[in-house]
This record gives sequence, structure tokens and C-alpha cells, in this order.
Amino acid sequence: MRDMGERGNRHYDVVVVGGGAAGLSGAMVLARARRSVLVVDAGEPRNAPAAGVHGYLGLDGTAPAELLATGREEVAAYGGTVVDGRVVAAEAVKDGGAAGGGFRVVLDDGSSVTAARLLVTTGLADELPEVAGLAEHWGRDVLHCPYCHGWEVRDEKIAVLATGPFAVHQALLWRQWSKDVTLLLHTADEPTDEEYEQLAARDIAVVDGVVDAVTTDSGDRLAGVRLADGRILPCRALVIAPRFTARAGFLAGLGLTGTEVERSGHVVGSAVAADPTGATEVPGVWVAGNITNLFAQVGAAAAAGVTAAAAINADLVNADIHRAVTERRTPFSAQREREAAERTMTPHRHGILDTHTTHTAHSVVQEDTPVQKTDDDSSAAHARHWDDRYREQNRIWSGKPNPTLVAETAGLTPGTALDLGCGEGGDAIWLARQGWRVTGTDISTVALGRTAEHAAEAGVTGLVTLERHNFAESFPAGAFDLVSAHFLHSEYDMPREEILRRAAGAVAPGGVLLIVGHYTLPDWADHLHHISFPSGQEVLDSLELPDGEWEVLADTEHEREATSPDGRTGTRSDCVLKVRRR
Repeated sequence: MRDMGERGNRHYDVVVVGGGAAGLSGAMVLARARRSVLVVDAGEPRNAPAAGVHGYLGLDGTAPAELLATGREEVAAYGGTVVDGRVVAAEAVKDGGAAGGGFRVVLDDGSSVTAARLLVTTGLADELPEVAGLAEHWGRDVLHCPYCHGWEVRDEKIAVLATGPFAVHQALLWRQWSKDVTLLLHTADEPTDEEYEQLAARDIAVVDGVVDAVTTDSGDRLAGVRLADGRILPCRALVIAPRFTARAGFLAGLGLTGTEVERSGHVVGSAVAADPTGATEVPGVWVAGNITNLFAQVGAAAAAGVTAAAAINADLVNADIHRAVTERRTPFSAQREREAAERTMTPHRHGILDTHTTHTAHSVVQEDTPVQKTDDDSSAAHARHWDDRYREQNRIWSGKPNPTLVAETAGLTPGTALDLGCGEGGDAIWLARQGWRVTGTDISTVALGRTAEHAAEAGVTGLVTLERHNFAESFPAGAFDLVSAHFLHSEYDMPREEILRRAAGAVAPGGVLLIVGHYTLPDWADHLHHISFPSGQEVLDSLELPDGEWEVLADTEHEREATSPDGRTGTRSDCVLKVRRR
């Protein structure tokens, strides 16, 4: 997809698939409602061949491309984003839930984005009769809707190509725009006696025989049709009845498909079923425009986009209320963490950060700032230490994810994740941007407050839940598809082995436990050499995993350079253990 940039990792309130009148109208309403909106458009509007849009008050005659360009500008003016690309798949994110929503859309270039809600406005494809030269004139001289094109061919010679039971109805309808209408029986059944009488009463000629091809004049305008027996019938407009097929193939992963639409017992196409607001049978997914209403003109499609957008915003408002009430009833919540951080952070800054250190909150193995132990080794002292540490600067860590996390989660299907010691949220926010629903945990309320702020800035608040835990005393409830523990070391009395065993117990069947820790330190880090840094194998042994229930995916060590605050260099090594529960 072009022009995605960093948006490929973002989470949006709403992703709109399709950038026609319905999609852009819906996107503008949502953007004006201060929702984060991404419109993904394949650039194939159904009405592209037409010279102008008609029946749209105030914009009658506007070229389709001009209308869409203006619509894109209006969406962008309210903060929405429109990008070129084709969505090839859509799937629900595990445990998306009503409060945060959870859908991932995958594009034809392999990139993906996530959203709380989806608005699908991909329209339909017109399946045309197989007549030589007909497709080249579609939307110009080969028409189907008199309200879209009737005025432009008024008083011209109009021929109606009969391919189904509605041909007589079409001929009688188009007679309103011209006195010179001819019904070509082509492949349809012969009209009934009553229909012949109606046609005769309206002076509509009937011609039998199969149409072979259309003919054109020197200006490439339709001149007539040629029948199989060689006869030529002059006409300036040819009316057909396409089969209308909803562009909904990419929704199969959500269980949504187009269902057949009948008129008078005859199938005229397929559409995605929805209620009057556009809500489908899949919670969180709305449709608007021709994908659900085969006969909607541009104005009706735009109105349907507005209706769906209002319904989506109302649904998100209800989700926001539910989340806020839940957080208010919870002793610890993201909002309370933000408030705590705002009360306690100061502009005071000091200390030199080693650019090679990791960003994870519980990693107290920092070459630049040794831990100052107190006489009180209690849980409260441990928490105060980390709160004070985070207050030293407005940002302690880089905000980037641990490279090992990025490498080791490549290829994993996003689901639920537990980040043990999330710090300021670098790992948790990166995972959320990939579509994971993350529970971030830390002992520091200041750190969790910053994570909440950074998650809001990244637009992934709905995918990140924060909990305060001292792992020696409490542990998050639930089972997770990924449990990540990066650099979980401390000079305080922390039962690391027991904590990591509990981490293994929190892995869901088929899920992954990723443990990354220091193994050796540079010579100049003498103040930390009393801390035990086990190898990957030693960590594996301490987990006491039942035989046959786990698979070791990685047990590696790697070295990298480290620089002390006073400029001394050295090497240190880290170990990586990655195991999967069968």
C-alpha cells in the first residue's frame, strides 16, 4: 500500500474500507466526532466511466474523480487519513471485546492495521452481458439506471437488451425519457400477451434475435448493435441489466459473505445483509452503500455512510462509558495511573543514560545509576525506589521496543499478551500496534501513568490494560497467548524463579513464554556482580516445566557493547529463552 508509512503499525478507532461516497461521508462524520479514522481505498470507483454524478443536490454533474478528491480533502481537514491500497483480508483480534474492539485488516502489500470498528463500503461489481464491445462503452453509452443517465440521453434512440424477466419493465421505464425505445429480446423469454400490449400501447418496438456486438461511430460513440443474423439496429444508448455482486470476498475471515438478492423470484445479485444503520451480524462491523443496497445511487450511498458512522460513534461512546465505569470501580486503572504521574512528575533531570541499556521497568541493571538500597527492603520501599527513579526524568527509556521482542514475535499471530515489567510502555505499545491486546504490569505507578499517556498518544488505549503488581506478592490473572519478561532482575529481594514459574503458568495452550535476561556484565559493573544472572538453560530448568507439555523454540546467548557513564566500554551478554506450551 502506498503512503502508509508508520500508520502500518497504528490502531484506529475505525478503519473504513472503500473510499467512495459512502466511505468518505462516513469517515468525515467520524473524524468530526474526533475519532481516529483510516480510509483504505483501492481507487476503483464503480462510476469512474461516467461523465458526471447526477441526482446529488448541490453537486449535480460533478465528475466522479473530482467528487472523491474533494471528499478526501474534507476528511483530511478533520484529521482523518486516506490511503491508497486494497484490503485483502479482515479478521477479529482475539478477545477484542466490546470495550476496545479488535479487528485487523490486511492489505495487498502485506501490511496490516487494527481498528476497534470497521465500516465497509467497497460497493459492488457490475457483471455485464457478454456482447462484443459492450464493456468498453459501460457507463458512457451502455447504461442501466435512468435516474443516473436518463436526462443525458433524452430523446435519443434507446435500445434495451433483454437478458432477464425485468427487460419489459426497463423498456417501459426508459420510455419516460425518449419516444424512440426498442426492446431487443436477445436471450430473454418472449414477453407475455399482457406485456406485449403494454409495449404496444407505449409505442415500444420489439426485435427478436441475439445481439452479437455493438457498433461505434468515428468518434467512438455507440452507433448501434449488430444482431447474429447481420442486421444492424441504430441506437445511441443501450440499456442493460448487470448482475450486481457485492465486493465482500475479503470479509470471509469474519464470517461475512454476500447473500443472494432476489426481485420477483429472480436473483439480481448479492449483498451483505445489515440492519437500517448498516450493522451486520458481526458485532463491530458496519456496511454502507452498494455493498448492502444494490440500488443506492450516490446520494443514497453517502447518506448511508453518514447513518452508519453515527451508529458506530454511538457504539464507541457506549464502549468508552463502559470502560470508564469499569476503571472507576477498579482500584487500579490507566486513568488513575495518569493522574498519579501528573501529580508526581517534576522537571528535575539528572544522570547520564547508557544508550545500550534496555528500557524495561524492572531492569535495575543499569550501568549508569546504581541502586541505592535502603534499610527497609519492604514492598513499599521497592515501589518507592522505582517511583523515584522514574521521577528523575520525563522519559527514562527510549520508547522503542526491545529488539529481541520484535525478532522473537515475528510470525506469531497477535492475541493476548502479558508484559511483565512494562516500564514506560515501549514493548506494550509496540505489541498493541501489531494488534495484540496487552496487559502491561509494573510496580511503579509513575511508570504505568506514562505508559497510559504514551498509549493514548499512539492511539492504542483500547488495546492496552494496565495493572500494578509487585510480583513477589501478586500476579495478573488470566491466560495469555504471549507472556514476555525482559530483564526481570533486581537488587531487592525478588523471588525471580517463582515469578517466572507463575509466568509460565499464565501461558495459554499454544501460547509462548519469552524470557530475556542479562547473563554476563562488563568488568566495570562491579556493583552488580553479586546478582545472579542465570543462563537460558538454568532458567529453563528452574521453570520445572512438565515433560511433553512444552517445546523449546529458542535458547540463545548474544553479546553486545556497553558503555559506562564515565565512557568506559566493555561487553555484556544476554540470554533468550522462548518456549511454547503445546
